[in-house]
Parts: sequence; C-alpha cells; structure tokens
Amino acid sequence: MGSDVLPYVYQVTKYNPADRDQNGHYAGTEPATSDHGPLEAAYLQAVAAFAEDTSVDQLAIREPQLGGFAHFGLEPPVDGYGLADLFPAGPAGFHDGALVPIGVGLELVRAMLRDNGAWCRLEVEGAFTVHVGWDQYLYLGSSQPCEAALTRTRALGLFPEQLERSPYDFAPDDPAYVQRPADADFWARLHWTVSAHRAVFLEEVFAANASRWHRLTRDTIETVRSKLAPRSQLAVWPDLLTDVDTAMAALPDEGLVEVIWEDQDGQITSTVVDETQFEAVASQLASARAAGVVSMYAGKDLPLFTAVLPDSDGVLRARWQTEPTPSDRDWAFLKTLRRGQVVTGTVTTIASFGVTFVDIGGFTAMINIPELSWRPFNHPSDVVSVGQEITAEVLDVDMIWERVPLSLRAVQEDPWPQVAQRIGQVVTGPVTKILPFGVFVRIEDREDGFQGLVHTTELDESSEDVVEVGDALTVKIIDVDLARRRIALSHVQALATEGQPRD
Repeated sequence: MGSDVLPYVYQVTKYNPADRDQNGHYAGTEPATSDHGPLEAAYLQAVAAFAEDTSVDQLAIREPQLGGFAHFGLEPPVDGYGLADLFPAGPAGFHDGALVPIGVGLELVRAMLRDNGAWCRLEVEGAFTVHVGWDQYLYLGSSQPCEAALTRTRALGLFPEQLERSPYDFAPDDPAYVQRPADADFWARLHWTVSAHRAVFLEEVFAANASRWHRLTRDTIETVRSKLAPRSQLAVWPDLLTDVDTAMAALPDEGLVEVIWEDQDGQITSTVVDETQFEAVASQLASARAAGVVSMYAGKDLPLFTAVLPDSDGVLRARWQTEPTPSDRDWAFLKTLRRGQVVTGTVTTIASFGVTFVDIGGFTAMINIPELSWRPFNHPSDVVSVGQEITAEVLDVDMIWERVPLSLRAVQEDPWPQVAQRIGQVVTGPVTKILPFGVFVRIEDREDGFQGLVHTTELDESSEDVVEVGDALTVKIIDVDLARRRIALSHVQALATEGQPRD
C-alpha cells in the first residue's frame, strides 16, 4: 500500500550544505524554527514552483495527523493546529483523501513548517509529493525533473539536493497486514452487534489523534454512517456505563486514558488525560448520564472490531492500519477460506448439545451432528474425540456471524450409493428399535451399520407382537431413498423370497 517512489526527489532546505560537519550534520547558525517571514515565504514559493513544473493544481491530503496529548514541536502549540478557516466543515474536513487547491496546500505546508500541530503528506498519485520533516526540512517529489523550479528555488536562497527518495515516504507498520474495510459485511456485522448489545459506541478517527464518538442504536446507525468523514478509521466499542461511578473506578493509578461521556442532552465528549487530570475530569462527569474509560496504550483496551472506510467505489485506498482485535483477526482468516475448501484442524470441544468445535489455525469452526458421519451414531464422541486431528470440508463462510460450518462426512466416501445397489437382497440383522408404526433393523454387521424400517404392514403377523429389541429378523431391502437417506425393509417379502411358509 506504500506510494511509488517518484524519479525526481529533492530535499529543499535553508541549510547550506557547506555548513555541515564531518558527520553530515548541519553546523551553521540557521534556527530550526520558522521565521514566519521571508524564509517561510521562500519555502512556499519553492513548493508552488515545483507544482507548476509538474502541472499540478490540487493536492490530496494523506495520513493527516493532529497534535496529540503531548506537544513535541519547537514552537508553542497553536489553537486549531493551523487549520483555521482552511476547511469550512471544520477539522473533520482534514481527512485522508481530501482534495485541496494549491493555495490551501501551501497553507498546510506553512502550518507544518511552524509546528502548529497539523501534519500530513500532500500527494498527487504518481506525479507529485510534498513532505515536511522536522527542523524545516522539505522534501519534494515529482515525475518531472523540474529544472525551472530548481533554478527558482536556488534564486530564493534555498538549497535543493536530489535524493533517491523522501524519508517520509509512506511505509505500512506491517506490510502483511490486511486491513478490514467497512464494507457491506462490516455494516451487517455492526447491525447484528447493535441488536445483540442494544447499543454500541462507534469511534470515528478522521485524523491521527482526532476522533468523534457516536452512540449507535438500530434507529441511528444509518444516520451516523451518512455523516462519517471519508476514509475514517472506525472502532466499535461496547456501550458506555450508565453507572458513572463504576466507570470512573476503572481509572488506573497512572497513565494516559481517553475518557468518554454522554451528557444529559445526548452530547458525546471525549478527552485524553493522565493522572494529573483525573480529579478534574471526574468533576466534569458529575452530571453525565453515561461514561467509559479507554486506555491509550496499545493492546490494553481493544474494541469489539475495527475497519477503515473505503471510497465510494468500494476500493480501500486509505493506508491506515488499525490495531487488530480478535474479531479482526478472525475476519482476516475467514477471508482466506472458501466454500468447498478442505481444512485440517483439532477437535477442541464436544458441546453438550452435540456440536463439535474444531480449531482450524486459531479460528474455531464447528461441525453440526448431521455432518459428522454418513453412518448412524449415538453421540459425537462415537465419531471424534477431543484432541483428535481431523480433515473436513468448509460448507460456508459467514462473514457477518463469523461462523464456519464444516463437514467431516464430505471428505469421506458416501456409502449410500453402495447400499442402494443392495435393493432386493435378503439379510438378517438385529432389531434396534420398536415403534408403533414398525421396527428398525440393522442390515450391516457393524456397530455403526445402516438401519432400515420394517413398516407394520411389512411384518409377518406371527412376528408382530413377539419381536423384541435384539432379536434377529430376516428382511428384504425393498427401497433406498438416497435423497432422504432412508431404507425400507420387508419381513414379509423376505419370507416369501426364501420360500418359508406363512403361519
């Protein structure tokens, strides 16, 4: 998902290469902060010159970030992160994929040069990139050599140097990670989750360190969905606690947490605080009707599941990577499965209601009783045992319920066609069950042998009232229904076939 490296990449700075020490570090007198004046204007004019040479008139915002709890810039933080008046819809307009004219792009570069708190990559795919680094280092990439822009940049008193690539080129945290998209399966899963939990909270992250929270019920899901910022990261959390005191009791002794609360008007607010602010935020929640606490440390508190919004054409172009939850990992695994696939797993549990659970690579699939064997059995433990390794066929992959039913019998030869070939045969077998409408007789000499029904109309009158379970009964196989898996037997016809006289 990383961006392609452009053929022409230039580091543009106010630092004269002649003023570097033997280790390549700048040793001159230029400050690492913006002058908010002529030099800053020179940087912006250089960006504009490269954009003009590349025939670019608008830029796409990629991986936007807003200042977090801590400020690391050399200049003091600024209210609004330098985005004031740039996005009419407010900070949520500063989202991944947002297209801005060159003028707005230059103002974003200005904000980044000043360490105002907003940061992003500005790109035109395959043609142009603008990356602002620490200490006034600027990196411009182009599909063109931009000779006129280079001349202009030098005339502005800046120093362009060609590099192989920008150090701020996008690189995914985990190149192998498959991000879950907020597609139709995701929204169906969310609807099911809301129905099961009655309500959940949706965290919408439209820029790093910038989020909005939405309480979802069955009546509000679609309304909230229509107002989400494009390419947002989404995280589904359990509903807030209506017992605010219990929620606040979850505050740790120390560390960063995000506190979310809903006021009496239904307004949802969140703030990131540490132990020095716990008391103050607790007082703010005195009148809240619900609250929750989420740790800011990776792996501590995880949502139910996450996703990233794809574009309107269904393609996931956002390069965010959410921290995967167990449900996300299950989703990623399910995407590798297909109906009819043969998998190997280990039996983990045989439930009291008969379903057999199987671990297939960290995901728990299940085998319902009819899919265990073609042959009759009394209990699943007659067929499989806990710890046994088995091979089975995937019957379905349900991405919404996150279920995978398997069939053990599907990978075994179906013996029923062979049974059908025995129509007309006379056999003797034990009576296994007596019912008002007839008796069942096992027609194979094995414990899991097939059984057929001798209807009362096919029982010899002399046997009708005296036959008992365990008695040997001679029967003729008169029909095998392959669709319904049923065998019809006749005691009367067996006697006639053998030429035995009837009483």
